Amino acid sequence: MNKLIIGALLMTIFFNSLSDNIIPPKNLDYVSFPKSEKKSKGMKVIKAKEDIKSINLENVVYTIKDNTPLHLNILYPSFEPSEKNKEKYPLIIYIQGSAWRKQNLGMGVGQLSRMAEKGYIIAIVEYRSSDIAIFPAQIKDTKTAIRYMLKNSEKYGVDKDKVVVWGDSSGGHTAAMVGATLNEKEYNDEDSQLDIKAIIDFYGPTDISKMNFEPSIQDHISPSSPEGELIGKVNVLENLEKVYPTVVMNHISKEKYLPPFLIIHGNKDRLVPFGQSVLLYDKLKEENKIVEFYQLDGADHGGAPFWQEDILDIVDKFIKENLK
Repeated sequence: MNKLIIGALLMTIFFNSLSDNIIPPKNLDYVSFPKSEKKSKGMKVIKAKEDIKSINLENVVYTIKDNTPLHLNILYPSFEPSEKNKEKYPLIIYIQGSAWRKQNLGMGVGQLSRMAEKGYIIAIVEYRSSDIAIFPAQIKDTKTAIRYMLKNSEKYGVDKDKVVVWGDSSGGHTAAMVGATLNEKEYNDEDSQLDIKAIIDFYGPTDISKMNFEPSIQDHISPSSPEGELIGKVNVLENLEKVYPTVVMNHISKEKYLPPFLIIHGNKDRLVPFGQSVLLYDKLKEENKIVEFYQLDGADHGGAPFWQEDILDIVDKFIKENLK
């Protein structure tokens, strides 16, 4: 018993000595926060470069639809939004691909941060997944997100006259559909007119009825396929009337204005066949629209090749040319 008492006393003394060394948390800004003085023998020091713009990430709810809060991940190239920095930046609305299912909004943050460094506000959009709302909910949600960012342009430092929409995979389809149906009533939940300067489509589907007409590792036809779920969990080829409005090319005509398009797609894409982008490019050219098309030779469905520096330079150049 005496040993237990002595042990308890020793533990109390030990914890009391620890508590004497505790530094209470204190909310300090970066400038006021002290550098650590701790060092180790053999430790090497690299000087932090102050000329590289920091990327700030903010997550907000931009709307609630079908009892589902929808979020934006907002990246901007400054330590604080424009309350402190009066410079306005072009806005990139980015739609993360997900086969129209639940998205991972954080998936592309690292890569997109490199674009934000070039001087853009980037808002990564969460849309309603196809198990909550079928087509065209995803297009409507993206346009709602655009209007949210425009309404809050002062808060986020957005230049309201310089808006671009970019997406990959199912997000590429959504981006293309946003451009092709911009202010059409049946593809908007709000009335205010939108002006989009450019559309960027990374390997997006364009005609879901033709995706299994080329080699693919994915079923694109059955009710449980991503495409079947998009139109209500039905067989794609048995419900072409439901497919028709999802086909981007069906919304393109000579008399309709469309923003300029940039299309980039790998010719070894195992999920979304390369021919899907060929269909879109050929239709845009046929209808005398402005479009640039790049085949990424040897590239699969997404991944590192699409984020190499020369691809980002192509995207950056395309955006800047169409913001003039």
